[in-house]
Amino acid sequence: MKIRYIMENDQEILRLELKTEEAKVIEQATRAGLSEGMRVADIGCGTGRTTAILRQIVGAKGYAVGVDGSKERIRHATERYGGEGISFAIRDIRQPLEDLGRFDFIWVRFILEYFKEEAFSLVQNFTKLLTQDGILCLIDLDHNSLNHYGLSPRLEGAIRAAINQMEDRLDFDPYAGRKLYSHLYRLGFKDIAVHVEAHHLIYGSLRNTDAFNWIRKIEVLAKKMDFSLPGYSSPEEFKEDFLRFFEDPGRFTYTPLIACWGRKSGTPGFSVGSRL
Repeated sequence: MKIRYIMENDQEILRLELKTEEAKVIEQATRAGLSEGMRVADIGCGTGRTTAILRQIVGAKGYAVGVDGSKERIRHATERYGGEGISFAIRDIRQPLEDLGRFDFIWVRFILEYFKEEAFSLVQNFTKLLTQDGILCLIDLDHNSLNHYGLSPRLEGAIRAAINQMEDRLDFDPYAGRKLYSHLYRLGFKDIAVHVEAHHLIYGSLRNTDAFNWIRKIEVLAKKMDFSLPGYSSPEEFKEDFLRFFEDPGRFTYTPLIACWGRKSGTPGFSVGSRL
């Protein structure tokens, strides 16, 4: 059986809390059309921090539901963010979710990259929860973890090899972002819009949050997989070499972030595309 969430570890709640930027969530969600009074679902809500931010946007007349497959994270979310106008549910997002009700807006951020083979069927499943003309907002990374300047040829080759193995063995999709428009188009969404920006934009002195986020990624994956890393005798040697690169203020790292949203239509195959 494939690992469903490859970053699962005892510090994942902390990592997710630290990497969630309130201003970015508000900017992305409101750009896609989330507004006061809406009923919103946060699919793959993790710690619930994002759900709480979405709840803030919809206001007292709205409602937010966070959905995640982790009992530990849903317990954390309920204890820290639960209250009036917000609730959390443990669900396998690959299974029917209609018992959660209907939503005016569904938020799916950083989820599809972990389901390379099932991404389209997941989007189909989420679409069933939308009201007519409801908005589905998909946000994910593209060319994930592959955009660095200043790498040695040895380190660059090992990173590419590791990503290839994650694709083959863990159902990871480093190119999830570029596929989002197609998912919505094939499902007949209307008024589709796309926005592209930089994510993981790292240059100059390394921020503590970026250091913690990336180091935890390497440590967790090294424990879960027996990676074949060409040019390195051990994962520890690879980690040390990557940290030397990553801590150098002269390096440059970024990942494209693609957001795509549209309104549910009753006419499959029809779409109006636009770019922002």
